[in-house]
Formats: sequence, C-alpha cells, structure tokens
Amino acid sequence: MDFKISSPGKLLITSEYYVTKGSLALAIPTKFRQSLDFKYDNSNRLKWKSYDKENDIWIDCEFELSNFKITKNKNKHSKTLQSILISANNINPEFLINNGGGLVTTQLNFSRKWGLGTSSTLINNISKWANIDPYELLWSNYKGSGYDIACALAKRPILYKLENNVPIVKSIQFSPDYTKNIFFIYLNKKQDSNKEIDKFFELKISKQTINKLSDLTIEFVNSKTLLDFQNCIIKHENIISKTLKVDTIKNMYFKDYEGEIKSLGAWGGDFILAAGPVNSKKYFYDKGYNTVLNYKEIF
Repeated sequence: MDFKISSPGKLLITSEYYVTKGSLALAIPTKFRQSLDFKYDNSNRLKWKSYDKENDIWIDCEFELSNFKITKNKNKHSKTLQSILISANNINPEFLINNGGGLVTTQLNFSRKWGLGTSSTLINNISKWANIDPYELLWSNYKGSGYDIACALAKRPILYKLENNVPIVKSIQFSPDYTKNIFFIYLNKKQDSNKEIDKFFELKISKQTINKLSDLTIEFVNSKTLLDFQNCIIKHENIISKTLKVDTIKNMYFKDYEGEIKSLGAWGGDFILAAGPVNSKKYFYDKGYNTVLNYKEIF
C-alpha cells in the first residue's frame, strides 16, 4: 500500500517554444528532484503535505477520497492538486478510491522559483503512483510539449521531439570536454510557461524555422569545441529573438560577457546558459546573480 518515488527536474537547452511545434530539442534531467512518499493509514482521507527546499510546508491540505473534495485549506495550490488527482482518477478509476487513505509527503530539493519542474516532477510521481501514462496526465492539466515529463523519466540527456503529438525520446551522451565552461544562472525572475506558450501560439510558425532549429540541435550535440558550441548559441538566439521580436538576453544585460549566453525555456526568466571562461561564476556574482551553477552541479 505504501509508495515512494522521486523524479528529476529538467532544463530545455534548445528549441524553446518551437519544441511544441515538433522541433527536435536537447534537454537534460537535473540532479535536482522532487520526491513523493505515501503512507497508508486507513483514515479514508488523503492528507497532503508538500515541503520546499527549506523544509517549509507550502501545501498542507486534505481530501475526501470518495470525490476528492478539499476538506482543509482550499486555495490555489490545493485546487491545482485536486485537479491533477481527479484527472489521475479519471484515467485510472481504481486510483485511491478503495485504498483507505493516508498521508502524502512531497519534498523538493530545489527552489520552486527556479522553474526546474515543480509541476512536471509532481505529475510524473503521481502518474507512477496511479500506474498511468504521465503524458496523458500532463496534457489533462497543462499545455506544453511534454519534454519535461521525458526528463522526469530520464537518467541521461535526451533528444526530444513531438511527431503527430506523440513524444519521441532518445537518450544520448552529452558530456563534452568544455563542460567546465558551461554555467546555468537563475535570473531571479520566475516565468509562467503556460502564458509564454500562449503568446508563442499567436505567432506565425514557419516549418522552415522548425527544421532549422532541429538541425541546430544536432549541431549543439555534435559541437567538439567551446567555439563550436558558442557559434550554435549565436545562431539559436538570433532565430528565437527574431521570432519573439525580443532582444537577446546578452544584448540586454550581459554585453560585456566574454562568452555567449543563451536563454532557456521561457525567455526573460528562469535560467540562462552561459558558455565562456572557467571563472564565469565571479562575473555573474558581481552582477548580483547569486545562483550560478556549473554543468556538473546541474547534471
């Protein structure tokens, strides 16, 4: 009856936005994870406590098992969770209804603000618990390409593509000699991915650009030198900048950086990738960015 699982977070390295339209993307599962622990207690209620990185509770609620009615702390977080649990039960009607209840504890070891997959890791954990397809549960509740679920299921970097709305996932080795020159910086600003995707869908999408980004993703993976990787960043940033009609992050904030910078996921927030000098951490610390992780600290 008891159940325990943990899923990794995610970072989308290439084809942001366009991955929703079928462009091939490079993504990595992170060392940062969310766990879910269910302990059966025959209470006929589901008690839920979610802990953040600082071990502070950010969700503390209870549900009736017969209909998933919220009986404690009805708020935006518990209502989102209620929707996911109802969806899981719709997909698998046996889920939770006859199991007698218990306590669920979830634990994040990364900041909820980082955009590394608080929702996707939860979706994957609940899916495994309910014995259902995590992509089906995701798309019952959220928009997006599903690459984050692929990362939650992965142990290594992946190439991800949607073909006729079916996820195609391939595990790859991506650990080039210049990983010591790759850094991930949190911009101190959380983006709402669903809102950003909505904006993107209003734009005219070119099949040619989808294919160009797919080819560029392969170039990223095959980059033998830091210079090759940096050139890929320049090409990729120019494409997305032109699509969104938004200046690149480097031009806006980091013009004097002696390397190249790439936005990740939803532009303008969450993490960026920097490829440059091995002492790049100091540059970003001096700019006021406190979360600067090298490649091996992420993956």
